[in-house]
Amino acid sequence: MNCKFAVVVLALFLLSAALSEGAVLSRMGGELRCQCISTHAKFIHPRNLQGVRLTQSGPHCPNVEIIAMHKDGREVCLDPTAPWVKMIIKSWMDKAQANSDSPV
Repeated sequence: MNCKFAVVVLALFLLSAALSEGAVLSRMGGELRCQCISTHAKFIHPRNLQGVRLTQSGPHCPNVEIIAMHKDGREVCLDPTAPWVKMIIKSWMDKAQANSDSPV
């Protein structure tokens, strides 16, 4: 009887640990999968873009993901190896760095 009770308690403990870990991960604001199914490599003029979101690779996805937001609200996954994408990311990062360095 004690063995069955210990097994039930252990099973309940493992179940609650798994559920609470899932809840914590979902609250951390991340999808636990890649956001980009395919990438866009053709040039998009920067003046047509509202912003760029960069997601590093990690446990959620093995790929670096670059998601560009068009001014009309559309989102497009960009190819991180495309030379023009690298230039846009560098430009946006330089601009963000310059804004953070300037005194308020």
